[in-house]
Amino acid sequence: MAAGVSFGDCYLLPRSSSSIPTNRHPPISFLFKPKRFPTTKIDGTSLSSSSSQLGFGFSIERKTGKDRNAQMLAVRQLTGSITAAEGLRFAIVVARFNEIITKLLLEGALDTFKKYSVKEEDIDVVWVPGSFEIGVVAEKLGKSRKYQAVLCIGAVIRGDTSHYDAVANSAASGVLSAGLNSGVPCIFGVLTCDDMDQALNRAGGKAGNKGAEAALTAIEMASLFEHHLKF
Repeated sequence: MAAGVSFGDCYLLPRSSSSIPTNRHPPISFLFKPKRFPTTKIDGTSLSSSSSQLGFGFSIERKTGKDRNAQMLAVRQLTGSITAAEGLRFAIVVARFNEIITKLLLEGALDTFKKYSVKEEDIDVVWVPGSFEIGVVAEKLGKSRKYQAVLCIGAVIRGDTSHYDAVANSAASGVLSAGLNSGVPCIFGVLTCDDMDQALNRAGGKAGNKGAEAALTAIEMASLFEHHLKF
């Protein structure tokens, strides 16, 4: 067999055949030498070439659940507690519009505060005309530094005009801005429903009481800020 010419990982070998005329160069055939690849680490996942495989054969070794849990435990994690509410003060801003709904939401919030050891004297309730006015009052209360959290309660129900969208969006952005500008958690407890039935279902009906859920959020956020994020 004629000697081949090597180009890195590729050999060029002449192909011998009795049918090839002597006055023509023999055709060249290629013989590839596959290359082994080293182990590569990518984000904790090991990609390695198997000793019995050549070329592009990779095996994947993933971290076990035990390894991930150990890594999580090594990281410091901060969270608020709903069982450490004693001594925390709260303000509740309530919209009077759709009062049949907002009163039920307020009752749910007050019951939850009582259940989690928040004293009545540590809660102030402030009434405003509607959900549109909640944001500016919440920000004022937050900046007073008297409260660890401000709970905002309202009910916006869709009507025949686009007024619903304007009020719902303004209420949401107002509560968000109040929290950001005051540095005190302002909790969004404003219902935005298509009709009265949806609102009643969320104010103590089959969907629970969203006022009570918002109160739990207020307790957890107040605890987080007071015990971990107070600088």
